[in-house]
Amino acid sequence: MQRVPQGTHEAEEMAAPLHVPVLLEESLEYLQVPPGGVVVDATLGLGGHSAEIAKRLGASGRLIAFDRDEHAMALAKATLARVTAELGPEMPAMEFVSRSFSEIAEVTQPGTLDGLLADFGVSSLQLDEAKRGFSFRADGPLDMRMDPRSELTAQQVVNQADEEDLANLIYEFGEERRSRRIARAIVRARPIETTAELAQVISAVAPAMKGEKIHPATRTFQALRIHVNNELGEIQTLLNSAGPLLKPGGRVVLISFHSLEDRLVKDSFRDAARNGILEILTKKPVMAKEQEALRNPRSRSAKLRAARKV
Repeated sequence: MQRVPQGTHEAEEMAAPLHVPVLLEESLEYLQVPPGGVVVDATLGLGGHSAEIAKRLGASGRLIAFDRDEHAMALAKATLARVTAELGPEMPAMEFVSRSFSEIAEVTQPGTLDGLLADFGVSSLQLDEAKRGFSFRADGPLDMRMDPRSELTAQQVVNQADEEDLANLIYEFGEERRSRRIARAIVRARPIETTAELAQVISAVAPAMKGEKIHPATRTFQALRIHVNNELGEIQTLLNSAGPLLKPGGRVVLISFHSLEDRLVKDSFRDAARNGILEILTKKPVMAKEQEALRNPRSRSAKLRAARKV
C-alpha cells in the first residue's frame, strides 16, 4: 500500500486526462460516506469517485483505493494530490493498492468498512488508448489486458483458441447469436494481429442488423475482454467478500455496464438478503439521468445497485 503524495509537484508533471465519473451523484447518495469512516474504492480508475469520497471522509477518515492498472493509478494519484492541496489538513488517510479488487479480502480486515464502491466499466483511458487494444475505433495491437503484467492477451485467444471454444466464449460473454459464424471466420483469417483486422473480419461475416446501432464487432470485443481479464470471476469474488468486510450498517454500491455483470450483482444481493446479510436499497437498478446521458454517452448503459449490511 502507498500513501498519496503530500505535495503537488508530482501532480503538476503528470496531469490526468479529463475524466467524468459515472453516476457520481447517485453513488455518493447511496454510499452515505460517514466523516471519519473507512471506505474502499475497488476500481480507482482515474480517481473521479475517490476524489469526492475523500472530501466527505475528512481528516479522521481513511480511503483505500484498488486498481490493477498501474498507469491509471499513477494518473489517479495526480488527481488526488490536487485534492490533497485543496483539502489540506482535512484530507483523509489515503492508501493505494496495485492489485485486483478480487483480492480486497486479502488486505482488508473483516467488519472494518463503512463503504465499498466498484465501477465495473472499462475506463475512458483504456478505451481511448489504441495501444491497449480494447477498442476498434483506433487500430492497435490485440491486447485488452487491464493489468499489463498479466500473461494472457486477446491476440493469444484469437489466434490459438480452437474454433468451438472461441465460439462458446463469444456467445457466453458477448451474448452474440452469430458466434459460430464469427469464430469460423476468425480461424480462417488467422493470424490476426490488430483490432482493425479483427473488426474487419467480423464485419464481413456478421454485418450490422437492421435497426442495430452498435458496431458488428462490439459483442465479440466485449467477450474477449471479459475472458482475458476474468471479469465475471473477479466480480463474483468481490461479491462474496463484500458482506464480511462491511461493518453493520456499512454500504456497498456497485455499477455495472452490461447484463452479465448486472445479473451477478442482482443475484448476489438477492441471496444475501434472503440470508439476512444485506438489505437491498435499490429495488430496481439506478440509471443515469437524461442530462448525464447526454453529457457522457458511456453512462447510458450504467446500472447502479446498492445494499446495506444488516
